[in-house]
Amino acid sequence: MSSAMANLLGLVTKLLVANIGLVMALYLVSPLVPMAGFAARVLAGYLSLAFCGFFGTVASIVMTIAGYQHNAQWLTARSFQLVMRCSTGVSFVVDDPRRTLDKVRPAVFVGNHQTELDVLMLGAMFPKRCSVTAKSALKHVPFLGWFMRLSGTIFIDRGNAKGAREAMRGAAQEIRDRRQSVYMFPEGTRSYAEDPILLPFKKGAFHLAIQAGVPIVPCVVANYSHILSPKNLVFTSGTIPVKVLDPIPTEGLDASDVDELTRRTYEVMLKEYTLLSAEAKGRPIPMPASPR
Repeated sequence: MSSAMANLLGLVTKLLVANIGLVMALYLVSPLVPMAGFAARVLAGYLSLAFCGFFGTVASIVMTIAGYQHNAQWLTARSFQLVMRCSTGVSFVVDDPRRTLDKVRPAVFVGNHQTELDVLMLGAMFPKRCSVTAKSALKHVPFLGWFMRLSGTIFIDRGNAKGAREAMRGAAQEIRDRRQSVYMFPEGTRSYAEDPILLPFKKGAFHLAIQAGVPIVPCVVANYSHILSPKNLVFTSGTIPVKVLDPIPTEGLDASDVDELTRRTYEVMLKEYTLLSAEAKGRPIPMPASPR
């Protein structure tokens, strides 16, 4: 068994070294071949994700034994941010003027979802005592799925409405009992938008917040299609701003208020998304429409 394990570790090490060498070679030729820079950062991103997934799996086991499982995702997220900043040159800067990430707990945090790079955004701003929701298929992905299961991720089977509702009820109970926050993407999928456009919000996050009796905390990431645009094969280094907005309370609300809570959150986030994106891309700040 030890010999087999040693062989496996040797193979993994060789693959890692080979891929790191490939990334460096692609970076070197990128001034002459722009697409090489795109390929280098994509490969570096996946290598970073695989490494941090492995690290997170080990960390989750250790932290569970030590009684700190609730912070396993926070530790792994911060580690991923550091690795990605070094390997791709991309970073997120979080503006949280009221220190909501530290002070408001538990809560349902919601954010706009643009591309796979949002995993790095979570690394920059992920609060302590927080977990994410994810589609159930991810639980079977090596390292990443193992880490997510060990660290308390809430898996949602979108093809099973009954199972999804049960998962949400369990999540609401978990929030109340353990004071554990949840981060969700209410758009439900990546938008890949070139401009600050939000997809329609699904209502699961808002049902969850009302059931648990905790506030909604909107988090807005500026549109970063100038930094990453898979459609246009663009992936460059840069800094992306994130804004944490004021919490939206849910006290006294029930299921009949979900539509209004969803609408209110959508409007607040879309307004900030438009302003933040214009600032990030150096464009004129859009002026609000004059009242009629």
